[in-house]
Amino acid sequence: MTILNCTMKIKILLLTCLLAQGCVYKATAIAHIKGLNSNPINGVAKFVEENGLVTLVVKLRDADSESLAIHIHEYGNCDSVDGKSAGGHWNPTNEDHGKWGVPPFHSGDIGNINIDENNTANFKLKDLFKRWSISNPGKSNIIGRAIIVHSGVDDYISQPSGAAGSRIGCGVIR
Repeated sequence: MTILNCTMKIKILLLTCLLAQGCVYKATAIAHIKGLNSNPINGVAKFVEENGLVTLVVKLRDADSESLAIHIHEYGNCDSVDGKSAGGHWNPTNEDHGKWGVPPFHSGDIGNINIDENNTANFKLKDLFKRWSISNPGKSNIIGRAIIVHSGVDDYISQPSGAAGSRIGCGVIR
């Protein structure tokens, strides 16, 4: 077998593998949420980008409220005990705070998560507005930002942060 034939067979094999998988591009980012200032809350926020749309799945444990607000914050820094090292809400488009999907709202507005009787939460949000990206290096990129869980609920009105209370959980999006 010649080198040319071998190279051609490898190319055909690679192309066949790619076609069998489909033309789906996936990128993933994860934030491991840990409690701040001795709060026991913990969990994971997983972002999956597939064909230009990002889906967020949040799983929380040891939450002690019926509902909590969650937002994306400017900086991926959870070093301070009060979570303020994460900065304010991430707002790359300089829009008013509001409810996700109801203009005006900004890219950090995720909203409220309901907590069940076992003090856990499972939440899913698909970004149909293309506010978030993992693979695009532009201003919509969420890598290096923080997920913050607040002690209260977001009222969707108060500026700039929805009067959601203190920060009780933080995770860096990586």
